[in-house]
Amino acid sequence: MSDNAAAPAPEVEKKPSPPPELKRSWGDEAEEEDDKLPPPPSPIGEGPSKSEVSELDIETLKIDESKKKVNEFLEEPEDSTIEAVTTGETPYTSAATFEELNLSPELLKGLYVEMKFEKPSKIQAISLPMILTPPYKDLIAQAHNGSGKTTCFVLGMLSRVDPLIKAPQALCICPTRELSIQNIEVLEKMGKYTGITFECAVPVDSGSEKFNRNPVFAQVVIGTPGTIKRWMSQRKLSVQEMKVLVFDEADHMLAKDGFQDDSLRIIRDIRKAQRNAQVLLFSATFDENVKNFVSKVVHDYNQLFVKKEELSLESVKQYKVFCPDEQIKIRVIGERILELGEKLGQIIIFVNSKKSASMLHTALVELGYEVTTIHGALNHEDRDKIVKEFKDNLTKVLISTDVLARGFDQQRVNLVINFDLPIKYDNTEQPPGRRVPREPHFEVYLHRIGRAGRFGRKGAVFNLIMTETDRVLMEKIERYFDSPVTEVPSWKSEEDFAVALKSAGLL
Repeated sequence: MSDNAAAPAPEVEKKPSPPPELKRSWGDEAEEEDDKLPPPPSPIGEGPSKSEVSELDIETLKIDESKKKVNEFLEEPEDSTIEAVTTGETPYTSAATFEELNLSPELLKGLYVEMKFEKPSKIQAISLPMILTPPYKDLIAQAHNGSGKTTCFVLGMLSRVDPLIKAPQALCICPTRELSIQNIEVLEKMGKYTGITFECAVPVDSGSEKFNRNPVFAQVVIGTPGTIKRWMSQRKLSVQEMKVLVFDEADHMLAKDGFQDDSLRIIRDIRKAQRNAQVLLFSATFDENVKNFVSKVVHDYNQLFVKKEELSLESVKQYKVFCPDEQIKIRVIGERILELGEKLGQIIIFVNSKKSASMLHTALVELGYEVTTIHGALNHEDRDKIVKEFKDNLTKVLISTDVLARGFDQQRVNLVINFDLPIKYDNTEQPPGRRVPREPHFEVYLHRIGRAGRFGRKGAVFNLIMTETDRVLMEKIERYFDSPVTEVPSWKSEEDFAVALKSAGLL
């Protein structure tokens, strides 16, 4: 997660009733209905003894620069301008090394030995002192995809937990089960030597023991909002010792078309029990409406923001391909992109609906290509299996709705295809069965392309344009990010696609 960028001190300046239940529509998330008794909380490692802690030599754990692996697809990302705005009189100094954060030896060992980190990325260097310095103010943090945001809040949670208190002390809310499981895996790895316990709160397919689970004693809980809210309402998840509340992909968690109602309920219940619980909001995107709303949810907070025009990832080359019809779109994917791309890394193809996902899957299989497909209507066991196979590099091409657009971390992915451009629909009254495209979903577009070129690695994105609506949507995306998207001259030319991939540094 480290983007290996030096962390200069930021310029700091001083900064001067729940809504009705709303329908959630993002990412085909039909996953908050069932729950069952999960396994007991898992300890992160055994935890070293006192004598072992005293003998830990952190200097020996640092990575030897001369032995670092060189990745041919890895580039140093461009420096970004992070604006830091703080409140109060607490001085914050950027951390050039993890040692400057006064972390425990066990956590430092996890960072160096398990995570193989060298030093904080820019967002980590600036945000971690704000998270870990008393009086533990709330934080709104925005930064590029792949900049190391997950490390910020996972390290923050692990640092605040008292291992002697066997009760939930840190809670992280995520929009999907896939992101929840991924964050648990990061926490388990980073906290391996601490002995801190954790539990993943996500729905599963069987609901037979929905109301009969045991109380939660895990010290860190990560999960989806419906399951978390249910455990809290059943008095199974105590918040009496809660110190940190994290919202990953916070813009969606607090958006009207996301999980705003559930999120507000969770914040309110925790603040009733622990008035000073720290709230951390992390995302790659915050539109103006969400920013204005968030400022009403948290108070006396610090914030970090990247300018909008700097958000489109410099290491990812964006292309648009004009296709006369849907059959040509499918042929372009198979005959042009997959034929070249399968020699490189893994590929994610994004669609806007389960129907499109199924159609594209069938068409590509009939053309002889091996693909897997994931969307929110699959049962949880199948979703977990598909994600694991992709992460284990057993499958190369994955078709997905936006259930994987946010936060999904797979470093081998260097090609993303937008079979459908992401759109916001007009939710005003329409004829039955019809939803009218309104505007591009700029934030989802940014999250999608962020699946390629993770952590500064080289990547490419192909946007397939078929209709006049597609053309207008693409133009709006280019204007919004002030970033022209290069046109591939002809869908018929294999050479044009090879040139594009060479320009992206992938051939």
